[in-house]
Amino acid sequence: MKVPYSLQSPFPVACHTDNIGPGSTFVAINGFQENGLNYITQAIEQGASCIVVQNNVILPEVTLNLIKKAGATINYVTDARLALAELSAQAVSFPAKKLKIIGVTGTKGKTTTSFLLVHILHFAGIKTALLSTVINSIDKQQFISPLTTPQPDYLHQFFQQAVAKNTEYVVMEVAAQAVTMHRVADIQFDGIIFSNFSQEHLEFYKTLDDYFQAKYLLCKQIKSQAPLLINADDEYCQTLQQQFANIIWFSMKKRAPIHGTLLNNPLVQVDLQINWQKKIYTFSCPQLIGKFNGYNLLSAIVMALQFGIAPTTIAAALKTFSGVPGRMERYLLPNGTTAIIDYAHNPSSYQAVLSLLRQLTPQLIVIFGVGGNRDRKKRPLMGKIAAQFADRIILTTDNPRTEDVQQINNDILQGISQSLRHKVAQEFDRKKAIQLGYYYAQQHSIIALLGKGNEEYQIIGNKKVYFSEKAILQELMQKG
Repeated sequence: MKVPYSLQSPFPVACHTDNIGPGSTFVAINGFQENGLNYITQAIEQGASCIVVQNNVILPEVTLNLIKKAGATINYVTDARLALAELSAQAVSFPAKKLKIIGVTGTKGKTTTSFLLVHILHFAGIKTALLSTVINSIDKQQFISPLTTPQPDYLHQFFQQAVAKNTEYVVMEVAAQAVTMHRVADIQFDGIIFSNFSQEHLEFYKTLDDYFQAKYLLCKQIKSQAPLLINADDEYCQTLQQQFANIIWFSMKKRAPIHGTLLNNPLVQVDLQINWQKKIYTFSCPQLIGKFNGYNLLSAIVMALQFGIAPTTIAAALKTFSGVPGRMERYLLPNGTTAIIDYAHNPSSYQAVLSLLRQLTPQLIVIFGVGGNRDRKKRPLMGKIAAQFADRIILTTDNPRTEDVQQINNDILQGISQSLRHKVAQEFDRKKAIQLGYYYAQQHSIIALLGKGNEEYQIIGNKKVYFSEKAILQELMQKG
C-alpha cells in the first residue's frame, strides 16, 4: 500500500481546530469526548472569521469579547451537526451533486463490497474515489481514513478534490452513526447497497430498532429510480418491502429474481453463478473465500451491472482483485501455521469467519479482545461463538479505551460455559498474545487474529499507541 496523504488544510468550514485557518468558519460541536465550545478561543487565534454554535448555548462574556475584538461573527443554529454538513457543502459549491455517489451500508461486509465495486469500476476505465474504513482514495491517490464515514467538513473537501480530478464515481461506506449525526445530510445517492443487519453499536443506540432506523433513513436519501440493492435473505431487511418502490432484491437462497449460486468449494475461492436478464453468468474471485463473501461479491456485481458494466468486464476484473487489507488477510508462518488477520468485531462476523476457518484446520487458535466503552451486550455472545469453534482462545486487548481490560474479558467469559473454560488463556499484551498463539500452534494450525484488521494502533486510555499485527507476524516470519 502506498503512503497515504492527508487532505489539504485549512478547510473553509471545520469542526476541528486542526483544519481552521484565516477566514475559516468554526462549528463548535459538543462531541462525545470533547466540547467544541472549549476551542473557540483557539479557532479565533488561528483566524476563524465565523463561529457557529447551537442556539441554546450561552457563551461567556470573555469569549464574546474575544470574538468581537477579532472582527468575527457568531451564527446561532438549531443543530450544529446539521449546520456543519450544510455549510461544508455550500462552502465548496456542493461538489456531491457533480458526482455519482454509491453508498454501501450494513452491519458487516461494507469494506469488502466497496473495494470490490471500486476495483470493477477502475478496471472498466472509470475514474472512481473510495471512502472506506481502511483507506480513502481518489483514483490512485490514497488518503488516511479518519472514520468509516468522515465528518462532513472532510467529506465535502474530499468530494471537491474528486471533482477537480475529473472523478465520476464515489463509492462510500456509510455507517449508521453517520446518518444519525448528519454527516451525510442532503447527499442524494445514485445507488445504495444494504448488505445485512445484525447486533452492533448498542453503546450508541438504545435498541436494535433504533439502529435499523438509521439504515432506513439512509435508504430514503436515494435518488428517484436509482438502484437500491437489498439482501432478501436478511429478515430485518425484508421489513423494507413496502417502504421503497425501487428495491432490487438479491439473494443467495433463491429468494429473489436476482440470485447467486456458489459453485465448487468456497473454502478455496468464491465462484458465483448469477442469473441476469434471463442469462446465466459465472464469476470467479480467487482472493475471496467463504460463503459470506458470496453476498459481498453478488451485491458488488449486481451494482456494477446496474451501471452498465458488461458481465465480461466484471468477470475479468474479479480475477485481478487483490483482496482487502485486514479482511481475511493471510500469512504463512515458518512452523507451517497460517495466521489470519480479520476485522471481525461483532457476533455475526464471528459466526461467519470462525465457522469458515473451523473447516480449514485441525487446530483453530482464536486471539481477540473487545473494544472498551462500547456495546457490552455483544461480549458474551462473541465469547460463546469463539468457544464453539476454537480449540484454544487467548483473550487480550482490543482498544480497551478507559475500561479495565479484566472487566472486558470477564464480560466475554460470561458467554463461555465452565466446561469450555479450559480452552481460554488471558494475555493483556496483544503482541505477547500473538507470540503465545504461535507457541501453541502446530503445522496446519490457523491463528485467527480478530478485531483489529488493518488498524495500526491500540487505544489505551485516551491515547492512540502504535500497534501493528502485520508487523508482529512479519517478525515471526523473519525469525523462522
